[in-house]
Amino acid sequence: MQIDRDTASALKLNPMKTYYDPADLKKFGNISDFQPELAKKFFDYYGEVFKDGALTAREKSLIALAVAHTVQCPYCIDAYASDCLEKGSNEEQMMEAIHVAAAIRGGASLVHGVQMMNKVKELSM
Repeated sequence: MQIDRDTASALKLNPMKTYYDPADLKKFGNISDFQPELAKKFFDYYGEVFKDGALTAREKSLIALAVAHTVQCPYCIDAYASDCLEKGSNEEQMMEAIHVAAAIRGGASLVHGVQMMNKVKELSM
């Protein structure tokens, strides 16, 4: 596709904005502005969840990265990609975690095909 010079100039002057602003990730703590009591409870819980326990903080970070891709949260993807690296995960481990999430998500879609099959059988009787 070819674009004219005026359109090209306009795109350079006015870059496309996205719905998600990466700078907003740094504002996560601000969710307490409108409801401080609930935010404190959430952040206390969140902090406890990510401490070493039966799973290491590194393992939990990989799980969070996989879940972030499943729920398609760009803020979480940014945060946990960085966190995984900081906690010693490598690119191969991170991508494998994402593939696990993709397999589960795909499998969940496919297994719901049983509902369709049941309905088709019911209607065909």
